[in-house]
Amino acid sequence: MARIIGGIAVSHTPTIGFAVDHNKQEEAAWAPIFKSFEPMQRWLDEKKPDALVYIFNDHVTSFFFDHYSAFSLGIDSEYGVADEGGGPRHLPPVQGDPALSRHIGTSLMSDEFDMSFFMNKKLDHGLFSPLSALMPWEQGWPTKVIPLQVGVLQFPIPSARRCYKLGQALRRAIESYPEDISVAVVATGGLSHQVHGERCGFNNPEWDAQFMDLLVNDPEKLAEMTIAEYAELGGMEGSEVIMWLIMRGALSANVSEKWRDYYLPSMTGIATLILENQARTPPVDTLSRHREQMARQLAGVEKLEGTMPFTQQRSLNAIRLNSFLHQLTDPAWRDRFQKEPHALYHEAQLSPQEQELLNRLDWRGLIHYGASFFLLEKLGAVVGVSNLHIYAAMRGQSLEEFQKTRNQQVLYSVAGDK
Repeated sequence: MARIIGGIAVSHTPTIGFAVDHNKQEEAAWAPIFKSFEPMQRWLDEKKPDALVYIFNDHVTSFFFDHYSAFSLGIDSEYGVADEGGGPRHLPPVQGDPALSRHIGTSLMSDEFDMSFFMNKKLDHGLFSPLSALMPWEQGWPTKVIPLQVGVLQFPIPSARRCYKLGQALRRAIESYPEDISVAVVATGGLSHQVHGERCGFNNPEWDAQFMDLLVNDPEKLAEMTIAEYAELGGMEGSEVIMWLIMRGALSANVSEKWRDYYLPSMTGIATLILENQARTPPVDTLSRHREQMARQLAGVEKLEGTMPFTQQRSLNAIRLNSFLHQLTDPAWRDRFQKEPHALYHEAQLSPQEQELLNRLDWRGLIHYGASFFLLEKLGAVVGVSNLHIYAAMRGQSLEEFQKTRNQQVLYSVAGDK
């Protein structure tokens, strides 16, 4: 079974990444930051976790306000560095663990957390700034990362209580994973700061210290506070420290504090914290019961002939093909597809198998490969094939044979007026 060895909390100010990239770790302004990182570096090197569940918020880089989720879990096999306006940092992508991500996502959904899931996204300084100071990366990162992005920039946002409950559900998710791996939970953000309006530059070191005390010893009190109270005490942007409650909720009630430090160089109170888990194994097998609960919703679906639920695993396996099909909603892409499909296949790096499936319009084969039907109907609209033709092909029938099974013999598609 997977085990949680502990949690780390750290600020994610871009200051940290800037200093790493420009070799300023020994300069007076930055040296205290990196001094406080050394115990965390040693702890991670000693414990060697197989995976980090990494809680952060994006800064309107890869997650924009037109579709903004409260909790977004990465389920990809790797995550590159995002360009935040001046070009991406020269860091290698971190490796994900899709199987662990899928397990965590299924567990959280079974615990009634309505998660969103992402693939094919690059991540910004919320993740990479502190990570580049926590671990060596020149030869590749030494562990896998499961990114959990929290939407804290567009209100309403999750409450402190909801974050704490998510952490408790995250503990069940990780500990019920059947593989024998060790996991550390990392929370980023904060501490006190405000970066907008006339209150820009606000800090409150006294609150920062009190917050860390409560996080270690009495997180329940922090869960009772409102976002407005967090903003009053720690600045509007500083209220992102509710993400630390996710990490704390994922740990045992009693923890061992191994390290704590604080430094206020400029705009943000930079804190570092290491908590080791003090979990105990109960005399009953609650984890098997939880896995049964996770599997309940799809139990028996495998007995339905010709039925393939569009799972996260199928989605990830076919992400390249589905991305290609999704772009058919772009008129310019459609036009190129109709005029020069093979050039477009090459540009999208489709495999020979994917190209052959598209060339033959093998609707059933595309579904078995992992294409989403709702992207296939877009393909049908582009090439002039009705939904009814696609349905018939799925069943291995002619259109006429399929139409005899319908109450009305009609044809339609999702194509617009032409």
